[in-house]
Amino acid sequence: MTNASIAKHVWTGPRDVLDVAETYLSEFVENAAVGLRPLADEAGLAPVDGSPEAKERDWLLELYIDDATDIDALDTQIAAFAEASGASWSTVTRRKEDLPDEDWVKYSLSGLGVVEVGRFRLYGAHDADKVMDEDGAIPIRIDANQAFGTGHHPTTFGCLTMLDRFAGAPAAAVLDLGCGSGVLAIAAAKLWSVRPFAVDIDPTSVAIARENAGLNGVASEIDIAVADGPADETVAANAPFDFVFANILAGPLVDFAPDMARIVKPFGRVLLAGLMAEQETAVKRAYESAGFRRINRLPPETPAKTISGPAQHPVWPILLFANA
Repeated sequence: MTNASIAKHVWTGPRDVLDVAETYLSEFVENAAVGLRPLADEAGLAPVDGSPEAKERDWLLELYIDDATDIDALDTQIAAFAEASGASWSTVTRRKEDLPDEDWVKYSLSGLGVVEVGRFRLYGAHDADKVMDEDGAIPIRIDANQAFGTGHHPTTFGCLTMLDRFAGAPAAAVLDLGCGSGVLAIAAAKLWSVRPFAVDIDPTSVAIARENAGLNGVASEIDIAVADGPADETVAANAPFDFVFANILAGPLVDFAPDMARIVKPFGRVLLAGLMAEQETAVKRAYESAGFRRINRLPPETPAKTISGPAQHPVWPILLFANA
């Protein structure tokens, strides 16, 4: 595409709100390039991410997308996702900018790149030639699509980081609850040689997860179905599980806690993601009330200097509980 068919839209507002919007755009919207940065001052200087100035200043979320896209409808979808995550979309403004001549499809795809998470190597079809044949590495092909989970967002990255750390403690019965693209179920199937059960409330996501399982050669090794939470009879029929991924939103995570206790084996593990830092206390309280004990967290509450990267994103903690 040329600049005649690509538009640039810019949202301005608080970092924490735009962080949620970036999640939606990067994970759910196809053929789009997304960037998030602090707003520059009058002299054109932008503060360094993590500095006090960056925390106090508004941020810019930039989206490059087909000009035929109904941006008002997309904005409404982002707003609903933000509000569901506890972020106030009313604090954000939007504008459209003119673009120079450029191959924006190529730019969009090049912005994704190969994601390395421990032994996992996540890539799209456009980056297949960049994935090296390494001993012990597990390649996973996930193309940007209409389902959450390409590995570029800190929640997916963090879940894979935690899974990589527990590679030596395999599970026999795995559930990927709210599977999206199916990346976590695919990773577990390849890592542990188990047959995960993956579910999502969205039929489109289920179809995409099945497609991705096929692309990764594990279509016959993962059961994928439409289901609405841990109380769904389809999930209950496959319980109990000794490892559950739940990379969804804080609200459903809290609501699911009692039913999660019913489908997880004693001492089974539950990996929770999709919550924001300010929602962690409520999620932790719900799971402890249901009989779980927190056994790990990313980022650590006192981060080690040797640990760095997207898994340490302060806005999106990753929590690991055991059914004690």
